[in-house]
Amino acid sequence: MKSTLDISVIVPSFNERESIPELCSRVDKVMHDHGFSYELIIVDDGSTDGSWDVVKQLASSNTSVHGIRFRRNYGKSAALYCGFDKAAGDVVITMDADLQDSPEEIPELYDMVAKDGYDVVSGWKQHRKDNAITKNLPSKLYNATARMITGIKLHDMNCGLKAYRSDVVKDIEVYGEMHRYIPYLAKNAGYTKITEKPVHHEKRKYGKSKFGMERFINGFLDLQSLWFLSTFGKKPMHFFGYTGLLMFLVGFVMTVWIIAAKLIHQSQGIHYRAVTDQPLFYLALLAVILGVMLFLAGFICEMISRSSSQRNDYNVREEF
Repeated sequence: MKSTLDISVIVPSFNERESIPELCSRVDKVMHDHGFSYELIIVDDGSTDGSWDVVKQLASSNTSVHGIRFRRNYGKSAALYCGFDKAAGDVVITMDADLQDSPEEIPELYDMVAKDGYDVVSGWKQHRKDNAITKNLPSKLYNATARMITGIKLHDMNCGLKAYRSDVVKDIEVYGEMHRYIPYLAKNAGYTKITEKPVHHEKRKYGKSKFGMERFINGFLDLQSLWFLSTFGKKPMHFFGYTGLLMFLVGFVMTVWIIAAKLIHQSQGIHYRAVTDQPLFYLALLAVILGVMLFLAGFICEMISRSSSQRNDYNVREEF
């Protein structure tokens, strides 16, 4: 059933008291200029600067503004998860609260989803206003790695300005710090019409960035976890079993070769070191033990996977 709202704008916010009023004013102007019905959901992620008072004041004068307040800081993924759960618009737009994302981009993002039929449209900050060494270069390396692993050709996977069909945000689960990889989560859920749009990037007007260099390390580790779960989550034996079997065979062949070489040398009367005096023997033994352990780990993971209540959860596109 079609929603009564055209757009839901979700804004995670942490200590952005100065930016919120201007952001709300710009969003409201864009919506009225283009005749969109909308809701603006600001998720206060445990702010300590009085941001919630600002949100309540704005909501009292604008019925389109809604707020969600966390008791403490949980992170951007948690904020988006709760915002997605409350969103009622046909198209869901996410943007940061620091005014570096331009609300004036919303109409074009909306058209790409509502009219052009894309499932996900990700913003691409072609001309960043950040420090080239601490932000731009690491971001390029990070995005190149993400493109290689996910197979999604986006130049700026981590851009906060994105647009989604409402079905997408209702079918995916954002947790931990997986907000960076929502397009990948959408792809794994069967939403393959993913594209990007160059967007204007503005300098931070108030306050300072809440993210440090550690986000690139955490992002890479999260990407590895997501790739592993999406590839082997329901068939862990395919990873642990193959890896364990390979290691076992390598160790077994090395052991047989060492013993056979000793027997051949003994039969020819040639001096040969004892098997237990050779470092290669212990490496072979280690490979055999690790191979068996990996195989057993895969077997245990397979049993856990088969016992999961979500083992037969599939995203059905349509039926009749």
